[in-house]
Amino acid sequence: MAITIRDVAREAGVSISTVSKVINRFPTISQATIDNVHAVMERLEYIPNQRAANFARASTKNIAFLVVLEQGQAFGNPHTFEIICGAQNELEANGYTLTLINTSNEKKEGETAKKIILQKSADGIIVHDSKAINQITADFMVNKAFPHIIIGKPQFEHRVSWIDINNVLSGEIAAQHLYQCGYRRIAFIGGNTESVVASHRIQGAQSFLYRHGAEINEKFICDTNQDVKESYNAMISLLNKSHRPDAIICENSLIAVGVTKALEDNKVSVPKEIGIIMIDDNPFSKAIIPRPTVVNINVYDLGVQTVKSLMRKIKNPALQVQTYTTLPELIIRDTTQQPI
Repeated sequence: MAITIRDVAREAGVSISTVSKVINRFPTISQATIDNVHAVMERLEYIPNQRAANFARASTKNIAFLVVLEQGQAFGNPHTFEIICGAQNELEANGYTLTLINTSNEKKEGETAKKIILQKSADGIIVHDSKAINQITADFMVNKAFPHIIIGKPQFEHRVSWIDINNVLSGEIAAQHLYQCGYRRIAFIGGNTESVVASHRIQGAQSFLYRHGAEINEKFICDTNQDVKESYNAMISLLNKSHRPDAIICENSLIAVGVTKALEDNKVSVPKEIGIIMIDDNPFSKAIIPRPTVVNINVYDLGVQTVKSLMRKIKNPALQVQTYTTLPELIIRDTTQQPI
C-alpha cells in the first residue's frame, strides 16, 4: 500500500497540516519539526504528490524560460547557459522548476508566451532575449498582469518588466582604464555595431573619452560578425593605417582571439605598442596569450537576479521591474600597461 501524508503525520507525531507546511516550506515551522518530518519521509520513502499540491493552490511551481536553442548555440553564445544555471539554482532554492522552451521555430512572434499565459502552464515567464519581444507581446503580458521578466532592455519604451547588465558602464570602464594607462588612440572592434549591446558599449567608451577631450575616431570602429577571422582582418586593417591605434577595446573574448593573433603575426608588442582590453571574461579568454585585461560581467548572477525579481513579481504581479544589475568589474592582467 502506498505511503500517504497521513502515515507521515502519524509517525512524526504531528498533524497532517504540519506535514503539509513542511513540504511547502512554510517559514513558521521550527527547524526541529522540519528535521523530524523529513527524517520520517525519508525512512518511509514518502514522495509528495507535487502536482496535486500545486493544483490545490492553483500554482504550477514552474517557470517557463523562453530561449532560442539552435545547433552551435553553446559556442556562439555561452552566456545563455551561464544565465540558465544561475536562474535554475535560484528557482530550486525557491521550490520551483524551470522548463526550457525553444522559440526558434515560432511561426508568429510571441505566440509561445501567449500560449503559456492562456493555458496557465507556468507561474511566470523569463524571456532570454529582449529582441524576441515586440510591443504586441509586451502589451499582452502587461494587460494580463502575468509575472514576467525580460533579460535585456527592450528596444522600445514600455511598462514591460526587464533586467539587464549596464553595457554603457562596461564601455566606460574599459575606456577609463585605457586612458589611465596612457593610451589615447583607442579603437573599438565589435560583433555588430548595429546591436544594442555594441552601441551601448561604444556609447559608454565615447562618453568617458569626450569628458577628457578625446574620442574614438569613426575610422577606428570596426564591425565584425563575432568571427575570429573577421576580427583578425579588422585588426590587420587598423595596423595598415598610417596613424594606427595604440589600444583596442574588444567587445567580447571571441573577437579578442582574432585581434591578439593578428598582433602576434605582425610582431606587435602587447601592451607596449598596443594595449588590449576586452569585455566579458568568458571561457574563451583562458585560451588567449598574453592574459587579457577584461571588464567582466557576471552573467550567472544575472540569472540569479532575474529569478529574484520574478519571485517578487509572482507575489505582486502589478510590480514593475525595470533595472540594471550586476555591476561590471575591471580585472587587470597582461595586455594593458600599468596606469600612470
